[in-house]
This record gives sequence, C-alpha cells and structure tokens, in this order.
Amino acid sequence: MTATVWFSLRRHLLLLLLGGVSVCWLATLVWSYTDTHHEIDELLDAQMAQTAQALLVLGSRQRDDRQDGQDGGETQRRRVEAFERAVHRYQRNTMCQIWRQDGSLLLRSANAPTEPLTRSEGFSEVVSSDGHWRYYSQWDQHRRYQVQVAESHMVRDELIGHVAWRLMVPALMGLPLLGLWVWIATRRGLAPLAAVAGEIADREPARLTALAPATAPTEIRPLVDAINGLFARVEGALESERRFTADAAHELRTPLAALATQTQVVLRARDEAERRHAAEQLVASSRRAAHLVDQLLTLARLDPEDADAALTAVRLDQIAEEACADHGAAALEKDIVLELEAAPVEIRGQSDMLRILLRNLLDNAIRYTPAVGGVAVAVAADGRDAVLTVSDSGPGIPPAERQRVFDRFHRLAGQDTEGSGLGLSIVARIAERHGGTVSLEDNDSGAGLRVTVRFPLGAGG
Repeated sequence: MTATVWFSLRRHLLLLLLGGVSVCWLATLVWSYTDTHHEIDELLDAQMAQTAQALLVLGSRQRDDRQDGQDGGETQRRRVEAFERAVHRYQRNTMCQIWRQDGSLLLRSANAPTEPLTRSEGFSEVVSSDGHWRYYSQWDQHRRYQVQVAESHMVRDELIGHVAWRLMVPALMGLPLLGLWVWIATRRGLAPLAAVAGEIADREPARLTALAPATAPTEIRPLVDAINGLFARVEGALESERRFTADAAHELRTPLAALATQTQVVLRARDEAERRHAAEQLVASSRRAAHLVDQLLTLARLDPEDADAALTAVRLDQIAEEACADHGAAALEKDIVLELEAAPVEIRGQSDMLRILLRNLLDNAIRYTPAVGGVAVAVAADGRDAVLTVSDSGPGIPPAERQRVFDRFHRLAGQDTEGSGLGLSIVARIAERHGGTVSLEDNDSGAGLRVTVRFPLGAGG
C-alpha cells in the first residue's frame, strides 16, 4: 500500500490564490507600464513637434527683422539670449536649433552644439556616448528654415519611473493586506471541515448515527454522505455480528448440553451394553457439534466484506464432479442414487467457496432424501448464466417457508432430521458474493425440492 501524501489544503489554497492574484497584478503592472510608456512617448513627441513648429514661426520673424535692417545683429543676440534661459530642470535635457537654407545656424539653445543635431528628417533616435537622444527635424513649407529639436530619453525614463513607482506602491502595500484577507477567508471557509472532523473525533466508538452538521457547505456534502454510508455499513456489520454471536451461543448450547448428558450417562452406565450405547450417542453428539461449529466458522468467513478476494476462472462442472465424488459414500449408505449431468461451464469465482456451496447443497439433499431415493446434480449454460441445480426426492419445502429457510438457524417445524439450519444461509451468501442468485421450487416429479443457483458466465463460459 502506497503511503499517503499529506498536504495543507489551507496553505495550498492560499498559495494558489495569492499566486494567481500576484501574476494578474504583475501582468496588469506590465501592461500599465507599457501603455503609459507609449502614451508618454506620444505626448512628448507631440510636444517636440509643437516646439519645432513654434520655432519655425520664430525663425520666420527673425528673417523679416533682418530684411527690415533694424539692428539685425543686436536683435539676433537678444533673441538667442532669451532662447537660452532655462526655467525648468527638464529644459537642460532638451536642445533645439534653427538652420537657414544656406546651412548657417540662426538660433540654438545654450546646450546645443553648433553642428546639426541630426541629418534625418522627422523623428529619429541615436544612442551614443552622450546618452540616448530622440530627435525631430522639420522644414518650413518654403524650405527656407529647418528646426531640429532633441530630447534626452532620461526625461522620458524619469517620467515613466515615477508612474511605475506610483503603480508599484499600492501593489506592494496592498498585496500583504490581500494575503491576510485570503488567509482569513480560507480559514473561515474551511472551518466546516474542522467542525465535521471534530464531531467525528468526539464520537464514542458505538455511536454510528448519521452525521448532521448544523451548517455545512454543499461542497462537502458528498464527503458527509460517504461517511454516513460507511457508518450505516459498519452498523449493519456490527448488528450482523451481534446476531450471529447470539444465535451461535444459543445453538451451541443444545449440542454442548447433549454432550454433557451423554458423558454422565457413560459414567453411570450399569453394564457394558448400556455404556456402549451411551458412548455411541456421545460420538453422534460430538459429530453434530463439530458439524455445527464447522458451519459457524464457514459463515463467519463469509460475513466480513472480503474486498481482497481474487476471482479466477473456475470450471463449475469439475467442482460438481469432485463434490459428487466426495458424497458418493454417504449416498450409497442410504441407497440413494446420485446422478450428475454436467456440461463444461466456466465462471469467475473462488473455487473453495464454490466447493462449500455444493457441499452444503448435497449434504441437505442426501440428509433429507429418504432411503432408496434419488439426488440429481446438473450444470449447464443458459444464455449469459451458468446454472447449477440440485434436485432431490425428499419432503421438499412448503412455498410459504422457502424465503425463511435462508435465515440463519431456521429449521422447518416437525422435522426429525438433524441439521444446523445454516446450510442454505451459507449457500445464499456464497452465491451473492459471486453475483449469483438462489431459488427454490418443486421438483419436476412434484415431490422433493430443486435448488437452482445462477452465476454470470466467465470468459470461457
């Protein structure tokens, strides 16, 4: 038998729930981070494009001022100085230039080089020793001025970092609280299991009434029903055992008393003839007691549920032949004709139990059949069943009594033939364990009894 692998259901549920929530939360954070990164990129790209268009307007006005000849050089210097002023820390991470069509630099920010920021038009990116920069270059509609704007990715990364941190903080703070809540919820949710386990643990061994929790979830109802079913089966087994013990004690009392009586007769015999007769009665009583004990032991073997008993392929006709051979001497002693008609039939069963079944049927048939009578045994296949019949020419059993004779220790009133009242009970129990049925009916001749036992055919039947 393999060892049971025990695990904590509460811890298992806690890990599953927290693991699932954590994975979903992490996926949400990654998606939010990616989506926010995209949106910030779109926003800052729009700002770069808007800045470039504003600078194009500024460049056009610079051209008009130069054409009017109104202090061109000084105006250009003042405009460059005003352009150089940084009013925000992010401004140090941005650069811009305005170039004329002839390749001369018109305006630039203080941190911008005197060479073009980029040779590409539109958006582009460059990673160099100076860092990771994103550029935007645009000409005016007459291609007289070109504006180039550069922005360090550090600005974007810093913004994304702030957003990610603000997303992570609630997650880091909320996950432990969520874990605590899940732990409390699983503990309360599994409390009915602990209550049922406690109710079972507090029970006395003899208390096998059904479990009836005051409140319980529907999910554990199959477990409670299975436990109640087990209690019912155990109660039935114990009741059967109590009845068996009481009946056996009652039945054994008579042969034991007879043995004691016959022993006293032997001891008090006045002559050899009386002593011999008493000794013969003592031997007969001993045999009856031994037969009863043997039947009781057989019945005791059949009462427990033997789940480990293996069923094998058994030739029912061969078992019938062996049983008839064993009872040949008893039949000859009473001048009873014992006949066997057996066709090859195979069933799945236990050969030892089937031999006991046939032994009891033949014992009853020979015991109750008068001298110069007949007993017939037949084995045949009938459809999907194997049919075993044992017929005798005895007194038979009245129809009203045929169901009761399967009860333990039940014997027909007014019979002088000795018996234990267990034979047919044992037959019915063995047939039941083999998936078979037992029926009683009158013999074809109208006198006597025919016992029919049906078994499911085996693979070779």
